[in-house]
Parts: sequence; C-alpha cells; structure tokens
Amino acid sequence: MKKTAIVLCMVSLHAFAQKEETKRDTTRMNMGKVEIILIDHSDESDEKLDTIDAAPGDSKEDKAFEAHWAGLDMGFMMLMNNQFNQDFGTSDYLKNDIGKSMVWNLNIFEHKFPIAKEYLGITTGLGFSFTQVAFRDNYVASVQIGDEGGGDLVAVMDTAINYTKNKLKATYLTVPLLLEFNSNADADKSFYVAAGVVGGVKIASRYKRAYDDGKRIVSVQKGQFGLQTFRLDGTVRIGYGNWGAFASYGLLPLFYTTLNPEANPLIFGLTLNF
Repeated sequence: MKKTAIVLCMVSLHAFAQKEETKRDTTRMNMGKVEIILIDHSDESDEKLDTIDAAPGDSKEDKAFEAHWAGLDMGFMMLMNNQFNQDFGTSDYLKNDIGKSMVWNLNIFEHKFPIAKEYLGITTGLGFSFTQVAFRDNYVASVQIGDEGGGDLVAVMDTAINYTKNKLKATYLTVPLLLEFNSNADADKSFYVAAGVVGGVKIASRYKRAYDDGKRIVSVQKGQFGLQTFRLDGTVRIGYGNWGAFASYGLLPLFYTTLNPEANPLIFGLTLNF
C-alpha cells in the first residue's frame, strides 16, 4: 500500500512538472497506450490572429459601381432650328453638310453614385468633345459684329473656288449628369439606359479650308467664328456591355443669335465603353 501511494505521488508530480514546463507550448500525458496532447495558444501573437481575420472577402462596401460614360463616341451632327428642321431662311449657310460634320467624344473619367445598389445611380465624369461643322456649297465663314456686340457667324458663297475641306472645328471640355439604370450588377453583361444633360465649355476653335489649284492649298484660322462659349445638351445613351448608341440635342444654340436664327446641334452615333 505504501509503495502504491509513493508511485501515485511520483506520477502526479511528474505530470504536474510536464504541464508546467510545456505550458507555453504542448503538454503530453501518457495513460497506458493512450497519449493525450494539449496545445496552448494563449501566448501566440495577436498579429497572427489578426492576419487570419483580415482575409479578403466580398464586402459590398469595396464593390465598385460601374458607369457607362468613360469611352469613345463617334457621331454625326445636324444643325436644326427651333422648329426642328433645317430651314434657316437667309442664313442658309447654317444648313450644314451632315455626312462631313462629325463629332468625336473622348470621355476619360466616370463616377457613379448609387441609388439602388448597382442598378440605379447618378453618373458624372469628365470628357472632351471634338466637334466639326462642315459648310455646304462653298460658303466661306466670317464673323460680323451685331447690334448687341455679339460676334455672329456669317458666310458668303465663293463661286471661284471649289473647296475640298470647309469646316469649323471646336474642342469642348464636358461634364455629364446622368440618371443611369443597369439590368445586371456585372457591367459586361448589362443592358443600360442613361439620360440627363452634358455641359460643355469651349477651349479652342479654328476654321479650316482646303482646295486644289495645281497644288493642295490649306488655310487654317484660329478664332471664335460666332461659336458660343458654353454648351448644354440633353442626351440619352443605351447599350449592352461595352457597346452602345447615343443621341443628344443642344438646349443652347451652337452660335450666337444676334443676327442669325437659332441653330441647335442634333448629334447621334455609336459608343465604345471602356
């Protein structure tokens, strides 16, 4: 009996010593053919645990709300009066050549403010619009000062020269404000419709003519040529994924109207979204 008590005492002390020595790591307890292993994680650094907890997830806050503004537009422009036709009376030079009056929009930045998750939101951004008005029938453009001091566009027919190029070109900095609807959270698989306004400010303009007189002669003049400084267009954009179409109508006349009737640009074309 005494020997048994001594053995039990020694086993207990040995087990206690093992536990104390391996408290910060691993404790092994042998019970016959069975070995029990206890692992203590209390001394592990918080940094390791934090790393595990910080594993990347699919948080909705980190999800981007994709818009359909950034991209490249290519279209054609038709000047229209306030009756939505091309009758400009004595200012017939405002009846532009539609096939040669092209518009290129390079939209470089976009941001969408969500209203209903990814499906409905307000889209804005930044872009550049490169607009060219092609004149018909060899009209030569100039500027006449009106009674109110505005520089209205006027033009006269040139019967001596047949121009191969006769275009007024302007560059605008543009900012959109659009209400946009998407059918799918994935922009590449989404039908979209956007409508709103696009404001613009003119940053450059020039008038370019070219003709052949034994050799090619090109004339380039910088100036305002009756173009208003600001533009405001109502617009609609529709499409699927990276491809779409757009149309816009000028809510402000393209030229000053001191002497001339209103000439509002109607622009329509195709879009490649970035």
